[in-house]
Amino acid sequence: MLCIKVPLKEAEKAKKLLVAKEMLDSGYFVKKDSKFIYFPVTGKFETAYQFVNKALKQRKERPDLKASLEAKLSPEEMKKLKTSMDVIGNIAIIEIPDELKKKEKLIANEIMKVNKNIKTVLRKGKHEGDFRVQNLVHIAGEKTKEALHKENNVLLKLDVEKVYFSPRLSNERKRIIQQITKPEEVLVMFSGCAPYVCTVAKNTPACLVDGVELNPIGHEYAKQNLLLNKLDNANVFLGDVKTVVPELKKSYDRIIMPLPKSAADFLETALGASKKGTIIHFYDFQNENEFSKSEEKILKACEEAGRKCKILGITSCGQNAPRQYRICVDFQIL
Repeated sequence: MLCIKVPLKEAEKAKKLLVAKEMLDSGYFVKKDSKFIYFPVTGKFETAYQFVNKALKQRKERPDLKASLEAKLSPEEMKKLKTSMDVIGNIAIIEIPDELKKKEKLIANEIMKVNKNIKTVLRKGKHEGDFRVQNLVHIAGEKTKEALHKENNVLLKLDVEKVYFSPRLSNERKRIIQQITKPEEVLVMFSGCAPYVCTVAKNTPACLVDGVELNPIGHEYAKQNLLLNKLDNANVFLGDVKTVVPELKKSYDRIIMPLPKSAADFLETALGASKKGTIIHFYDFQNENEFSKSEEKILKACEEAGRKCKILGITSCGQNAPRQYRICVDFQIL
């Protein structure tokens, strides 16, 4: 395989060059020794690096679900097919349109065939009730709804039907931990099975992370997850945030409020547990081009509580419905 021979210290610079020139052959793995790295290229071009031939391992093409189903579903059925899914551990949660209900087992089996790590496929339901859980129907694979999920260097055990958890917020959790660069006391409201609690406690200098959850099943899994990740700088409490947080009698450096549907109802409680300098991450559902309405909720709550704040920024965390987004407003108490 034709490659360019690059000193290890120049690897990142050379890779950017290849990407910019569209000369990197992504069909092969790179190879390196103690001094050099060898990037596969699609042909020769003008460069200061030496061209050499190396035996490189070829990347296997990832099977494509749509391609594998084209021979088994009609063109009309293919138009109805939804290939996006939530993968939690070895469990895939998929949406099946009514028109494809008779083909759901075929689709589920194909998902497991294409994705070898998936052992169970469940049909998605609607998030309902105070605990935001959904009824999930087993379609194929192992008959279980308990998953062991890994993200951001933590392990999370949960029953995907009885505990709310979104793997799509993994990058958002990562965004939060990247902001924590010194010892802090952190409060996570609506902490569920403790994804934010574990992620913050394990990956940051935070000296204390408290989580509060109303769902008793979610709380039990949270306790297991603290043990699973060997965390001694975190606690979880069962109960209503409005009752538990005042009882803790603490003022936190950072407060995370990942309940976009009704977090505004808990801003008074969050402000009561804050002090000068506290950063609050307030999640909300908001329509496109109306993100400022979330800022207005915050400013109104602060005014009613006699507090001043500064809006630090607004981050979109994904689409919830057509033209509606889950957003996070970061603000600081002054």
